Amino acid sequence: MNDESTAERWAEPSGPLRGVRIVDLTTMVSGPLATRILADQGADVVKIEPPGKGDLLRAIGDVRGGISAIFNTMNRSKRSLVLDLSKPQGTALLDRLVERADVFIQNFRPGTAERMGIGAERLCKLDPRLIYVSISGFGEKGPGARRPVYDSVMQAYSGIAASQANPETGVPEFVRNIMCDKSTATTVAQAITAALFARERGEGGQHLHISMLHASVAFLWPDTMESYTYLDPLDPLDPLNPGDGIDARDGEARHARGDTLPAIRATADGYITFTAIHDAEFAGLCRAVGREDLIDDPRFAQTGPRTAHASQLHAILNPIARKRTTAEWVERLLAEGVPHAVVNDLATLHEDPQIVANDVLVEQVHPLAGRQRQPRPVPEFEATPAAIQSPAPGLGQHSEEVLGELGLAADEIAVLRQGGVLG
Repeated sequence: MNDESTAERWAEPSGPLRGVRIVDLTTMVSGPLATRILADQGADVVKIEPPGKGDLLRAIGDVRGGISAIFNTMNRSKRSLVLDLSKPQGTALLDRLVERADVFIQNFRPGTAERMGIGAERLCKLDPRLIYVSISGFGEKGPGARRPVYDSVMQAYSGIAASQANPETGVPEFVRNIMCDKSTATTVAQAITAALFARERGEGGQHLHISMLHASVAFLWPDTMESYTYLDPLDPLDPLNPGDGIDARDGEARHARGDTLPAIRATADGYITFTAIHDAEFAGLCRAVGREDLIDDPRFAQTGPRTAHASQLHAILNPIARKRTTAEWVERLLAEGVPHAVVNDLATLHEDPQIVANDVLVEQVHPLAGRQRQPRPVPEFEATPAAIQSPAPGLGQHSEEVLGELGLAADEIAVLRQGGVLG
């Protein structure tokens, strides 16, 4: 990288976290996505990468100009510094960065950071106001604490795969999305801002522990695990019970078969989904499909029984859905106020009028990878607007820039590079 590329920016530093400094040693997805969320909101995130190939995610998937698409999206708005932390000079430079930082984050296996000399106890002594974040796979205790983990491993372990079991065969299936990684990332990002807020109220720095296992189970729990939430058996005489007479375990069996889940229904020319939870919505659905007789059917008239007899309702609605085109169903469902959605094509999602109207996606030119399309930052802050601050960095692109901010002269940086400390 030449020095000119370090000035490449797409927005002036802005956002509610402007002035917050984060030293980021995380790799792959959960940690980098968490810090990218914060970087888009204005935090100065310095991504520390090892010499050689850097973060392994740089080379996974669709690669352009030496930067993969997934790395690009996970690491935009950051600066990259290559440091060899096996060398004392590398650890010394990291210490100097930590002394100027608000947050330090790593996702090594439990015990690794301590063996490297960069554990929470030592770094928090350098700055008692430091928010030190440890992300683990299976937590820091228990027989599986040091097991390696990827999203697929966690989907299987946490119950996500079981919750996606094929309704016909009962065979577990993965969500075709790195769901556990991303739910962990959002949990981490929120926890960091909460800790920063607590520090501003005088609570000082602290060590945050977040595991993929905990985040994934918590993400799964509210709906998928409702049958395992109440531990006492159902009392059919309870006046506050909805009255469908379904025990929790029966509800779990229905969920496993997919009976209680919203359905994607084939139309004459595509796919659509519609969901009627409120009784008024169900009445509108009955009118839209031409089955007003179902409105007062005791199996479906109220939410509780309607859920209990969902499989029978599916059997009625699915053949009807195939009789009309998707556009015809959209018109009818809109007229009756029934919640619905066409199953969008991934290749044309960017053309959807609602996506366009809300400026969900932005197109920019990456200096190495060329033209690209990405979602803009999700929160809209009126007083402190967030933005994609800069492109995802080349490996070590900002080494000279960051070390210069620590007061190192050009000749000192040259010696460090010659000695392999900077790769």
